[in-house]
Amino acid sequence: MNEELLKLKPEIVWKNFVELTKIPRPSKKERAIIDFMKSWANQRGLENFEDEIGNVIVSKPATKGMENRKGVILQGHLDMVPQKNNDTKHDFEKDPITAYVDGDWVTAKGTTLGSDNGMGVAAAMAVLESKDIEHGPIEVLMTIDEETGMTGAFELKPNVLKGDILMNLDSEDEGELYIGCAGGVDLTATFKYKETKVPKNSTAVKLTVTGLKGGHSGIDIPLQRGNANKIIFRFLQKSAKHHKTKLASISGGDLRNAIPREAVAIITMPKSELAEFKKCVKKYEETILSEISIPDPGFKLLVEDTEMPKFIIENKIAKKLYKTINAVPHGPQRFIDGMNDIPETSTNLGIVKSEKGKIMAANLIRSSSDSAKEYLQDSIGSLFKLAGAKVKFSGEYPGWKPNFDSPILAAMKESYNKKFGKIPDVKIIHAGLECGVLGATYPNWDMISFGPTIRFPHSPDEKIKIDTVQKFWDFLVDTLKNVPAK
Repeated sequence: MNEELLKLKPEIVWKNFVELTKIPRPSKKERAIIDFMKSWANQRGLENFEDEIGNVIVSKPATKGMENRKGVILQGHLDMVPQKNNDTKHDFEKDPITAYVDGDWVTAKGTTLGSDNGMGVAAAMAVLESKDIEHGPIEVLMTIDEETGMTGAFELKPNVLKGDILMNLDSEDEGELYIGCAGGVDLTATFKYKETKVPKNSTAVKLTVTGLKGGHSGIDIPLQRGNANKIIFRFLQKSAKHHKTKLASISGGDLRNAIPREAVAIITMPKSELAEFKKCVKKYEETILSEISIPDPGFKLLVEDTEMPKFIIENKIAKKLYKTINAVPHGPQRFIDGMNDIPETSTNLGIVKSEKGKIMAANLIRSSSDSAKEYLQDSIGSLFKLAGAKVKFSGEYPGWKPNFDSPILAAMKESYNKKFGKIPDVKIIHAGLECGVLGATYPNWDMISFGPTIRFPHSPDEKIKIDTVQKFWDFLVDTLKNVPAK
């Protein structure tokens, strides 16, 4: 299927993207893509090296007559989010992505596509291998592990790069220029539990939340999509009260930076309660669907008989878990003043899983306000601590403060207007771009982020709009031609 992408325009970008789909590159498993990028650069006679953490830096000198321009760093990340539908067989460490054209879009068969950030990397590769593009000195910075910790950005050493302007190719709306982003912090709460015997005369069922769209926990968080963890625990608390259900196991979500689409609970109950329980499941499904039918019309709550578990989670911990998960906030908590469609502060309850005597709940808290981020993490942390959980904060990264007087911003607004007949929108994104981290190490950089239109990143519904790739490429080429002089 991927071959049909080779017919798309611009061919120089799409052919590189197709190559990237062939190479497994989930976060923290980037060895194959690192080696590929170095080999690719060597074959083209481009100066390149891998730094201590695994970032790949490739350099290309200025074209004739452009030596006096400010140096540009084109930046993207090599890793991708490994998400798939439950009925899709795919090993993200071994299997290539199966991409195909679906009308005006390119998407993947049952998995994430990897256009986040494969398309940005593919465009940077196209600049590096081009023979007819005017540009000043170019460096391409390809970082690792952006999706699960921004490890590559955090570990980049000062004085490695010589350029003056950072162009991050990792935003997801063509015609928009991003000059600021939210910071974030991970919160992990852990409950310990004892395994207790299943009550006599019990039966067991598997309860599954499915059919939700999920999506990026920053960009898609204001869309009010259902959170599988919140939905299933809302029902679990109610069913424990009315049907004497007991929790044997829970598995909801896979990544803290993806809105959870699916959750599965194994529960037991007295055999006499089963028929009435199934009626309540159907009624609850109808209730939730009435609440989220617009953002998540495909929602389903399934119940099926299953084999009896060997044990259940001790009831006092299960009850604490129900109450806490139901009390933990999810979604936007405040919007930016004057920008009512962009959250200032949000939280995503991305994972709740039980295993080997522990239940882990993982949140990703984002905010463009450091004080608001600190307040929300303390609030959620306090809630878990009151319930007896152990709380750990990790992976904190800074936001990117906007500079409305940026020289590259002015140049790109003018370039876009001349080429497409309108001024691009200037925005702040509610996501953790690497610009915030990189700017802390290179504070003198003039930074901007842009890209083609991508929808539903971090989910198997991820897709990229074909015609915006051409516009993105044309804009990038024109921008490089018009970079300010030193």
